Order: sequence, then structure tokens, then C-alpha cells
Amino acid sequence: MNGFLPISKQDMTDRGWYYCDFLIVTGDAYVDHPSFGTAIISRVLEDAGYKVAILSQPDFRDEHDFLEMGRPRYAVLINGGNIDSMVAHYTSAKKRRSDDAYTPGGVGGKRPDRAVTVYSMLARRAFPETPVYLGGIEASLRRFAHYDYWADRVMPSILESTGADGVMFGMSEHSVVELANNLKHGKKGADACKGVRGTAYMVHDTDDLEYDAVECPSYEDVCASKPDYARSVKIQYDEQDAVRGKAILQRHGKRILVQNPPAKPLTTEEMDHVYALPYMRNYHPSYEALGGVPAIQEVQFSIIHNRGCFGACNFCALAFHQGRYIQVRSHESVIEEAKKITQMPGFKGYIHDVGGPTANFRFPACKKQEKYGCCKDKRCLFPTTCQNIEADHTDYLELLRELRHIEGVKKVFVRSGLRYDYMMAEKNDAFFRELVEHHISGQLKVAPEHMSDNALYYMGKPSFKVYEQFRERYARINEKLGRKQYLVPYLMSSHPGATLDDAIMLAQYLNRVGYMPEQVQDFYPTPGTLSTAMYYTEIDPRTMKPVFVAKTPEDKAMQRALLQWRRPDKRPIVIAALKKAHREDLIGFGKECLIRPGRGNDQRMPGSKQHSVSRHGVSNGGRPQNNDRRHSAPNNDKHSAPNGKRPTSRPAQSKPNQGKKSGWAKPKKKK
Repeated sequence: MNGFLPISKQDMTDRGWYYCDFLIVTGDAYVDHPSFGTAIISRVLEDAGYKVAILSQPDFRDEHDFLEMGRPRYAVLINGGNIDSMVAHYTSAKKRRSDDAYTPGGVGGKRPDRAVTVYSMLARRAFPETPVYLGGIEASLRRFAHYDYWADRVMPSILESTGADGVMFGMSEHSVVELANNLKHGKKGADACKGVRGTAYMVHDTDDLEYDAVECPSYEDVCASKPDYARSVKIQYDEQDAVRGKAILQRHGKRILVQNPPAKPLTTEEMDHVYALPYMRNYHPSYEALGGVPAIQEVQFSIIHNRGCFGACNFCALAFHQGRYIQVRSHESVIEEAKKITQMPGFKGYIHDVGGPTANFRFPACKKQEKYGCCKDKRCLFPTTCQNIEADHTDYLELLRELRHIEGVKKVFVRSGLRYDYMMAEKNDAFFRELVEHHISGQLKVAPEHMSDNALYYMGKPSFKVYEQFRERYARINEKLGRKQYLVPYLMSSHPGATLDDAIMLAQYLNRVGYMPEQVQDFYPTPGTLSTAMYYTEIDPRTMKPVFVAKTPEDKAMQRALLQWRRPDKRPIVIAALKKAHREDLIGFGKECLIRPGRGNDQRMPGSKQHSVSRHGVSNGGRPQNNDRRHSAPNNDKHSAPNGKRPTSRPAQSKPNQGKKSGWAKPKKKK
């Protein structure tokens, strides 16, 4: 018998079980690693004394797989996987993906569209009398009435559409144990959720609420009125705080959705305990013959040290899922995990990441948050850094130093979600210097997302001047250390509020510094973000003022093409975009021109020497490019996964341009 939890009747028999307390159904393959939400919740329940079985990627054509391990004693718990099943299946252009990193062998199609909904119906069919509760990112972000990008309409709460008894939103270690204990003591259905923080449920009246509540516009109202939809989202965001947040009510016909306040953040001691549970740190061995589970490659030798993000970008679901309050593990806990990693097969001395939603957050933004919660109508880093913020990397730097000195560790990398604006808020350069010297390998990836302050305003990001200051400081430190390392920016096109003129402004900047990105992310309207509310309503929920939104395929293609204006296949779109914006002055032979008025495949850049194009349509020194950077959500939501890591595999390492020298990427020499 191996150390994994049972995934079959035979596994249960080998353990001497004739029943399980909870059956966890997931759209992912079973990977027993703390970067996977299913692994954490199952181990937390096991630690609380419950028998847990895992049903991963069941056949969704009928309920046969649900019946194999028998009816669970208390409940079926369902999640769609580490990322939303619709994001897993479709690009931002709604094109079907061919692969799935969370499936054995990377094969696509092993989970259904809207996996939580399908699995819930099958669970009800298999076990009519057994409670069903939902969790994970897919259910969490659909707990209220929400705009669905794929159906292009407002849909009701996932509780209404699935008929489930309740949903656990956010990080659910506290919620799931309290819910389990209520079920154990005889509570049933929605009653088991009453009073449990971090849960939502449906009722016919609100006579016995245990928390003060506010009401947001009903499902019927948000379907009929876009301003009501925007107001609804604003209320939901305002109350997403474990300290000051109230319960929220939303009517759906004759029933009322009740969302209790968010669960209390885990203390450092609780975080340490969760990450010390007996994870096998790998996928189930039954997947080996199928090629393994590709998603493990990104996290197998990585460490999560924190949760939450007070950056709260508008396009990221983290604020609505994990919250803005920072939770951290102790140094001892992280070091203990690192020592385990050094003993794992295949470890070659490199810890790939020591991060989380935002790698360099080790404390709440300010001391006020501990007592009063996060400010309702203010952001910590937007539009400028709050005067109360305590930007201090001392603790994180000390943790990295300790990890570097563990026997068997050659290098410790920091790769996920550095907030450069937070780094710039600290006057001390000690962390910046050691990051450049010890914790990156040739290039550092950060996410300015755009350079137009108009676009950045709607994204909830600071002015581009902050990035420019960061870039200059990065260049100076590299020069002082004698390093030639690059800065690789993530950029986003077609975000609500970003106009064609903004895209042209960014293209001009990229041309000026001699850099063309290999990856550009089209804005992806996933449920549960302020940006998605802007996309649907064309209203900014923060101000209730109108917002321009690039919605048509033509408008979105133009903004994206402008960010990659050198690519031969983008030439007709770039020319059309410049003409539409009446910027024909950028079509020509001058240094400031984006594109020359040549024909066919003649793609010499203005003012450049002869520039050849290969038969593959890739300029000299280039290579075919993958332009679909999947977000948490996000995580880099940037669509955030339940574990706090970026929800999908990162893009391939992008090399700086090999043609024209890049003022963006390369450190400059002093004159």
C-alpha cells in the first residue's frame, strides 16, 4: 500500500476501509502536492480524523465511476481542478486548447466543460440523499450571479445552477473542517453551512442569519441592468475582508443566496501545520505509464511561502478568492520543506521558486490591517504606494539566505510574481542587489502589463514611471555586479479602458527601446474580477463611469498585433490599425515608423539593415512564438489557483531579441 489516499475500491480494501467519510471529486489528475488544492483539502480532512477518497477525472458521461467506491458517509466535495475548466479548455479567443497540463500525458478533453456543474449533477444522480458541497477556483468565483464570457450572458450563482448544498470559497482549510464537524454532528444540507465563515448557501428566508448582512442587486436585476451588475460586483469586493466584511445576500427568484464573511486567515502556526502534512509530493503512480502529469514539473521543486496579495490588480481574481491579507509560513517550515526537496529523486540542486501569489510579500501591508482589515475604498499600491505601507524585504531576504546555505542546494530562484512597485517603495537596495546576484538566471520577469497610464488606471496598476525607475535601477545593479541579465516584461492587450491609441503608444515605446515581446496576453474575462465587470457592463464599478471596451475580434486583433508589429503575419492588421487611428505617419521609412510600406513578406524594419525572413516567417535570430500566456488569474490571474500559485504552466523562457539591442531588456552602460 502506498502513501497516497485511495482512488479506487481496491485502495480502500487495502486500507481495511469499507466506506469513506468524504469523496472528493476533482477535474484534475490526483497529485498529492501542496500546490494542488485537492491535496491540501484531503490531507486537512485526514488530519482531522476523516476517511477521504479521491475520484479524479471521472467519466462524465454517466455516474458509474461515482458509484465505484460506494456512498460517502457525510458528503461529496467537488472541485473543477486547479484552474477553471473553461480556462483549461479555451483560449481568450474561445479557441479549443489541445492539451491539459493537469491530465496524465497532457491529454485534453478528460474533464467536461463547466466541470463543477457536470460533476454535481452526476453526484446527485449517484447519491440522491448525500449532501454535495463545492469548492476550488471554478466554484469560488461563481458563487454570485456572474457574467460568463463563454456563454456571453449573466448566469446565476453556481449553487442555483447545480443544486449543490453549499460552496466553500477562498482558501478552505478552516471552512472544510468546521463543515465536516457540523455534518458529523447531524446537520444536513445548507444548515451545515450556517455560521461557517468562507461558505455560501441558499435559503428561502433570512430569519436566522448569524452575521450582519448587506444585500446586493438580485440575479434578475443584474441580468436586466448593467449598472446594477456593476454595483453588485462593487459590493461583493467591498465585503471581501475577513476582519470587517459582512455577510452578503443576493436574491435568485424565491430563494436567497447567503454568503457568510470570508474565513479567518491562517496563522503562521496553522500554515506551517498545513504544509507539514504527509504529502507524497508527486502524482499518483498509476499515471506513470500514461506519461505522468505535466503540471508537476513547475512545482515539484518549488516552495510556497505565502498567501494573499494586497496588490489587488483589477484583472486578477486573487483579491476575490484568497483576499488581500498576507499569510506566511515560518522560516523553519520553509527550510524543512526545502530539505525534503533535496532528498527527492531528480533534484539537481535547484529550487525553482520560493514564491506565492506575490513572491516578495511577507507581512500585511500595514499594521492597521491586523485590527481593522484592508481599506474598503483604497488600494495599497494604486494609484501610488500608500503612505502607511511598510515596504520591507528584510525577512524575505533572510529566508532566501538561509535556503541558499542548505546542503545540496546550488541555487534558489525567485520566479513567481515579484511586485516591482513594492520593491521600489523600499529605499534599501539590499534585497534588490541579492535578487540580481543570487536568485535569477539571466533574466527577470515582471508584469508592467502596459505603458499607457490610461490603460494602467483601469487595470489598477501604478504609473508606468514606476516601472521605468525599476528598470533603470535593475540596469545599474547589473552593471555594478558585472552581469548581463535581462528584464522580460509581461504585457496585456485589449484590457477594458485600453484604446487603440494606447496600443499604438505602447508599440511606439517598444519600437523606441528595440524590444518586441514573444508573449502577449489578450485580456481574458474570467468570472470574479472587476475587469470582467468592466468588460461586460462597459462601466467602471469603482466610479460608475463609462469605459471603452475592445470587444470585437477586429479591435482585439489590432491591439494585439500592434504589440508584435514586427511579425510578418501581423503586417496587414498593423497597417489597418494605424489607418483606423489615422496614424499613417507611422507607416514609412523613418526611425519612428512602426512599419514600412513594402509589399508581401518584405519585413525590413525602418532604418535597419537588410532583414531576412526565413521560410517559416520568423525573422533572423527568431523562432516560432507562442503568444498565449494563460493567467491566474492569473495568477498571475492571473487567474489564481486555490493553492496560491499561478494557476497554469508558465510560458517558455523567452529570450531577449537577438537583432536590435534592446533598451528594455539589456542594462545600459553609463556614459
